[in-house]
Amino acid sequence: MPTASTPPTAVWEAAVPAASQPHGKRQSLAGVATMVGSGLSNQTGAAIGSLAFPVLGPVGVVAVRQYVAAAVLLAVGRPRLRSFTRREWGPVLVLALVFGTMNLSLYTAIDRIGLGLAVTLEFFGPLAIALAAARRRVDACCAVIAAAGAVALMRPRPSTDYVGMGLGLLAAVCWASYILLNRTVGRRLPGAQGSAAAAAVSALAFLPVGVVLVLREPPTAEALGYAVVAGVLSSAVPYLADLFTLRRVPPAAFGLFMSVNPVLAALVGWLGLGQGLGLVDWSAIAAVVCANALSIAVPRT
Repeated sequence: MPTASTPPTAVWEAAVPAASQPHGKRQSLAGVATMVGSGLSNQTGAAIGSLAFPVLGPVGVVAVRQYVAAAVLLAVGRPRLRSFTRREWGPVLVLALVFGTMNLSLYTAIDRIGLGLAVTLEFFGPLAIALAAARRRVDACCAVIAAAGAVALMRPRPSTDYVGMGLGLLAAVCWASYILLNRTVGRRLPGAQGSAAAAAVSALAFLPVGVVLVLREPPTAEALGYAVVAGVLSSAVPYLADLFTLRRVPPAAFGLFMSVNPVLAALVGWLGLGQGLGLVDWSAIAAVVCANALSIAVPRT
């Protein structure tokens, strides 16, 4: 459900039947092709959503995205809300809060510092989770590489927007929390019921935002269309694509490909929005991507 990158492998493993593991080269190729399409869809959706910022603002775009995400997840997860116990509702409600905060902070960061940098900063969330649980020398090296990338991205400059960078890091904290909460929710509720319920609660929380926007100044059809397309491309398409992918490629390969998302975001921001980056910024993004890829690719012994 994350905006610029779809939920981590751990989120979906419980929703994918064990019998549906990869078999056959053709299915693996189909899975890889789907991953590419999912990543591009995700970043393109975020870029298109930013076009509605002048009219709806990041809050309005996130509200529409939450509505779309809830519709998709409710249709797929089909949660039995009436059967939820208090013990099950607890992490679901916290997950809903984290979900909304994550998307809002990321979209606001995109508005202030651009798509590529915002997504790269957000990616420190899952990277930190992966490295915190590691005990290998290679992971220590990866942590150093990632830290160097962070320092390069946040180096002081006259035009540095520290608020935007802070929001990107807040999105990273939320994404890390999202991963841990999803593990808890996944243990207490079957399939995607917990994620679907959290998306529905988050959408309800953003409902007053939509009402206020409409009453204050009805949005143009163009801006509303951008927001809806962003919701479809960044929520519906990646969610369904990931369920398809995890039936055809190993979870490790899925996680490895996810590390490319900051590069895809930077490319989409550059080509689609004209958000150019300097050599140091590209090098920092490459460092973050390489740190994650190296940590995943090196076999665990």
